[in-house]
Amino acid sequence: MPKYLVQASYTAEGTKGLLAEGGSGRKEAVEQEVRSCGGTLEWMYFAFGDDDLYCVIDMPDEVSMVATSMTVRATGAVRSRAVPLLSVADIDAASKKSVEFRPPGA
Repeated sequence: MPKYLVQASYTAEGTKGLLAEGGSGRKEAVEQEVRSCGGTLEWMYFAFGDDDLYCVIDMPDEVSMVATSMTVRATGAVRSRAVPLLSVADIDAASKKSVEFRPPGA
């Protein structure tokens, strides 16, 4: 299953919701949303700074990840980005793949 690092920041409205239901309530909501698209929440941490939340999510496919992302963003409560994560085996396979490339000016 593809794995994604999700980085998110709450808007003022989203922060009000977080204050009202706490971290456990948000974790349950994230787990439910991800599960509804066939995925699993591997881990979730809150933070402070540029981002308020970090998650690693396993999803069955890119379409499911995009669907969850669009649904969350449409609320206006959260700004987020999902970074596809690659395994060591993925990088090993990529390093063995033959690629034809001509650098600019060569």
